[in-house]
Formats: sequence, C-alpha cells, structure tokens
Amino acid sequence: MRIGLVGKPNVGKSTAFSAMTQTPVEIANYPFTTIEPNVGIAWLPINKKCACYELLNKKNHIQTNEDIDRIKEGSICMPNTGMCKNHIRMVPVTLVDVAGLVPGAHEGRGRGNQFLSDLSRCDALIQVVDVSGSTDLEGNPIGSGGPNPIREIEFLLFELDSWILSILENGWDRVIRKAQAEGDLAIRKHLSEKLSGIGARDSIILEALGEIQRRFPNLSDPKSWQSDDLPKLSTLLRELLFPISFAGNKAENIIFDTKELESEVNKIGGKIFFTSAEAELAIQRASSSGLISLIPGSSNFTISNQGEKNLSDKQRDALDRISNSLSLLEGDGLIGLLSDIVFNQLNYIVSYPVNDDTHWVDADGNILPDAILVPNDTTAKQLAYQVHTDLGENFVRAIDAKTGMTIGADSSIKHGSVIKIHSSKK
Repeated sequence: MRIGLVGKPNVGKSTAFSAMTQTPVEIANYPFTTIEPNVGIAWLPINKKCACYELLNKKNHIQTNEDIDRIKEGSICMPNTGMCKNHIRMVPVTLVDVAGLVPGAHEGRGRGNQFLSDLSRCDALIQVVDVSGSTDLEGNPIGSGGPNPIREIEFLLFELDSWILSILENGWDRVIRKAQAEGDLAIRKHLSEKLSGIGARDSIILEALGEIQRRFPNLSDPKSWQSDDLPKLSTLLRELLFPISFAGNKAENIIFDTKELESEVNKIGGKIFFTSAEAELAIQRASSSGLISLIPGSSNFTISNQGEKNLSDKQRDALDRISNSLSLLEGDGLIGLLSDIVFNQLNYIVSYPVNDDTHWVDADGNILPDAILVPNDTTAKQLAYQVHTDLGENFVRAIDAKTGMTIGADSSIKHGSVIKIHSSKK
C-alpha cells in the first residue's frame, strides 16, 4: 500500500513524512525543498488487538521460557517486520512525499507533471494544508494572513482533475469516431490504455462510467459526449483513483474555524485531522533516541531509564508541553489520520497467515510472524497469492485457525483472522 503526501510547497509535508516514517529528510523554510520524492515506511498500529492476545488464552498453547519472556513485554509475537507491544501490532504502509504543488502544475509550473506522475501508483492521498495562514498559495512565507486552507484544497483538486483530463483528451475525437462503428467497447478500451499508467483498473473505469450516467442521465451515451463533458469524467476518476484526506498542519497556531473547515471538507467527501507535524517529529525523535517510551499511535509517553539519566528539567518540560499540546488536538494526529484512511476509508483488514493452525506458527516455529494488509473483500485464494505465488497457484483450501472451519477459495477472510493455507505443492 502506498499513500502520497501532497500539498503546496513549504507546508510541512516533509516534516510530516519524517514524523510518520522516522526517516531523515531535508526540511527547510523555503519552497521546493523536496525535489525527488521521498519514500519511506510508516508503522501503523492495527485497529484491534493483535491475534497473540487470543493465543495466550488458548488452552493447548504450550508456553516455553521464551514465550514467558515475551509475555513480560506484553506480547508473544515474533514479527518478521515491525513489532508487537502490549498486543499492539504494527504493519507497514509506504509513504511517498512528493515535491510541492503550485497552481498551474498541470501546465508545467513548478515541478509540474513530474509531481503528478509521482502519485500515479498511490492508493490514497493526504494533502497537508497550512491552517496557520503563514504561507501563500505558492508556499512563500508571509508571516500571517495566508489563504483559507479550503483554497489550497480546491486548487489541488483542480490540478489533479486537469492532469487526468489532459490524459483523457489525448485522442478522444479519434476514439469517438471509432466508437460509432465499434460501440462503447472502443471507449472503454481507450480509457483502459490511457489510464493504466496511473493505476486505473478496468473495474474502476466501469465504475466511473456507471457513476457518471447515474449523476448525469443526459450523458448515458459516451459516443455523444462533447469535449466539455470530459471534465465530469476526470473528476469521478480522480475520486476513485485518489481518495484524499487532509492534515491541518501547524494547528498549534490555527487561525481558522475548525468546524467550518471540517464542514467544507465533508462536502467534498473527505476528512481533516488537525496536527502539528513539527511537534510530532520532536516526540518521535525523543523516542528514537531512547529518551522516552512512546505508546504506539499516540503522543503519550513515559520517561525511560535513559531519559531519567540524560534529560534536563528544561527538556522534560519541553516534551511535556509538546505532548500536552498534541493531546488537545482531536483525531490522534498523523498516525490517526493514516489509520482512518487505511481501515475506514480504504476498508483494509489484517490477516495472519501461519503454517500451523494449532500453535499459530510458521515452519520455523515463529509465532504469528506475518500480519498482512489486504482489502476487506479478499478471498482465501487471493490471500494465498499475497503470501506466495506458489501457494495461490496450488491452493486447495484454507483453515480459519480461530474457529477450525474450512474456508473455500472464493470465501472472504475476516479482519484479524489467522489462516492456514493448504497447497497441493509440498
């Protein structure tokens, strides 16, 4: 899964990226600090207790000395990636921080179409907007009096729509003439060829064509469309290809009405979470340095033994102030926003594939080593392909390790399921 961080320059995208991925990048108070996209991994807490919590209560689970040691840490998992602490399992999400977008990008201004192509394989977008009014629409620092964040949102959506429109318009007249003889199939084929490079599957194209006919009954026949009808299709495709949410950054100095912003964002089908990327980064750096023990997905922490020895009173006071300021913001900050996108908007679930459905281990005896993010309608066979191509191609059946029930190839798996996959290949 890839989530793109977008927005105008100098709004805090790279700071937000560093806070979520703990990846050091260049951060500066001028436009276009980011040129090439930064790519990193954010560790997202699963929105329900790890399966290891249930495993502890299984009567037939034999606890070894190693199990007991891990239980003291609040988990018995042995993750191949990430971690599990106090039954909070972390799964990886790829973040892409791209160069700032300015008005006219689809015409080549700023980083132009390079910016837009960097987003082409993202499953969703987070637009970071400046709610402090400290920058103009092009990201230049102005101190105060900057534009309402809704204007930032409107221009970014316009640029995305215009980018997709430019792709649709290329060869449209020719394909309409072709469709007079071959029917709507020629149009669907044209859209598939043109939009495959930005991640448009055939199912999305069919959904967009169906939705445009529902919203605009007079456009039921694509062969009769005029060039000024195409913007409607480009907007629908953008909504399906790039669902977008918003991070109201620099919220410690917010000058706009939060309820009004939330209302305006809701009208375009999104959500806005208010945060301070700079404050979140400071907390994450203190955690990475071992000075504090941070509860995953929150700004709450305790001073570690190392912190007790090395933090001055001034540093402790600063950390407390930062944590308190973040706690006043609803929505659990950047990770809370990411969680909402993955589990609520994109509706992904987590499954734990295992080799042994009795003890929930892999072939090497590692307990619940993998937690995989998949769409909520994923079937058992599709999960098998996610684990390994051979498992998918030689799929026989799956077992739900929690219930002991057999799962057929076309049956959907459940959120938090522990799955043993049986294959005909030994």
